Amino acid sequence: MLDTNVAVSALAWRGMPYRLLQAIRHQPETVQLYSSEALLAELAGVLARPHLRKPLAAIDRTPAEVLTDYAASMEIVAPTEIPRVIVNDPDDDHVLACALTARAEAIVSGDRHLLALQPQWRDIDILTAAQAVERIEQLRRER
Repeated sequence: MLDTNVAVSALAWRGMPYRLLQAIRHQPETVQLYSSEALLAELAGVLARPHLRKPLAAIDRTPAEVLTDYAASMEIVAPTEIPRVIVNDPDDDHVLACALTARAEAIVSGDRHLLALQPQWRDIDILTAAQAVERIEQLRRER
């Protein structure tokens, strides 16, 4: 699953998070994305921020269109419990709750609080976008 900061970067710019999202979309039989209503609401709020108007206009997309397309490419889970792990940023606990509910193999993040949990949290790998791209490319080579 992708943390909101990685999702925003993937949807609005063309760096490593974008490359990751493209790799995921080209491997639907081996890679499944997950999110939750709380994370999609956070993403909607971020996509509506003024500093993202220009990059979204450059791809001729509104925040709502970007969010709809993104949400359509994943399974939405409904966490029933939010673990209290990230004291300095409790919103990050929603990422952990989503990953637990989805039984995700990995969380991809650029958030320092989540990356501080590396290499794993409760058997869920914590990866950067570059590490996730490498993992997906490795899966592709093994097939």
